[in-house]
Amino acid sequence: MKNNFLLFLLLSVLANAQVNRFFYEYKYIPDSNDKADVKKEMMLLDIDKNGSNYYSHDKYVADSTSKADLEKQLKGGMAGNISINRRERPGQVAFKVTKQYPDFKTYLFRSVSTDQYKIQEDKKPEWKILPEKEKIGEYNAQKATTTFGGREWTAWFSTDLPFQDGPYKFYGLPGLIVKIEDSTGSHIMTMIGNKTVQAPAAETEAELPNNVRIIGMGGKEIEVTKDQFRKVWKAYVNDPTKNMREMMMRNGGSDNTRVAFKVKTSDGKEISDPNQVFKQIEKSTRETLKKNNNPIEPDLVN
Repeated sequence: MKNNFLLFLLLSVLANAQVNRFFYEYKYIPDSNDKADVKKEMMLLDIDKNGSNYYSHDKYVADSTSKADLEKQLKGGMAGNISINRRERPGQVAFKVTKQYPDFKTYLFRSVSTDQYKIQEDKKPEWKILPEKEKIGEYNAQKATTTFGGREWTAWFSTDLPFQDGPYKFYGLPGLIVKIEDSTGSHIMTMIGNKTVQAPAAETEAELPNNVRIIGMGGKEIEVTKDQFRKVWKAYVNDPTKNMREMMMRNGGSDNTRVAFKVKTSDGKEISDPNQVFKQIEKSTRETLKKNNNPIEPDLVN
C-alpha cells in the first residue's frame, strides 16, 4: 500500500509538470507601406492549470542559448571580458503575453531601449459570436468578432479544445481560438499543431557580478499601466538613446563600473566613440520605427 501511495504521488507530480502546447503561425506585415513584405514567426501558447504563456519559439531558444553561454563565461571567471554571441535568427517577435487563471489577469512583456516592461491589460475582449462555421485545420470552428487594441478582429474558435484562451491577449470564447485575423490582413495567427510537453523550467536570472549588466538580457521588469507605458514609448520615440546616455552618466565616474557601447554600421565598421555610437543608434532606431509602423496593438503606441 505504501509503495502504491508513493507511485500515485510520483504520477501526480509528473502530470502537474506537463503543459498543453499549441503552435501558431504568426504572419504579419510590419510596414503598412510595403504589404508584400510578410514576416512569419512560430509562436507557442503554453497552457496549464494556472494560466498561459504566449511567446516566440525562436526568441526563447536564442535567449536560453545566450543565457547558458553567459553563465559558462561567468563560472570560468571571465566577468571582465564577456562576449555574447546572438544566434543568426534570434526571433523577430520580442513580446510575450501571460494570462493568470481563473480571472485571466493579462500582462504584456516587452522592452524599450535598455528597460523591460510588464504592462497590465485593463480591458478584456468583448465578443460577438456569429453563426458561421468553418473547418480550420482538423478542428470544427465558429466565427466571432471583436474590437481590441485599435483593430477589428475576426476569430475562429473550436469547442473541440476545452480552453477559453487564445494567442496574444485574446480569450473569453467557449473554446480555443484556432485562428484570428485583423480586418486589414496585417496580423494573422493560425494554430497549426499541438502536443503535451514537459513544463519549461522556471526562468531564473544569471547571477551577475555587481558591476556587470548585459543590456537586453535579464533584468527585473518594470510593472506599469498602459497609460504609463504610452508615456514611456512617446519619450523613447522622441529620444531613442536617452536611457543609454543616462546609464553612462550614472556609471561613468565609478571605479567599479565601466559602461561601454559598441555598434557596427551597415558596412561592418565598428564604432566605439560614445557620441558616434549614440548617433548611429538613434539613426538606426528611427529607421526601424519608420519601417515598423503597423503594430499589432496601435492603441498602445499611438
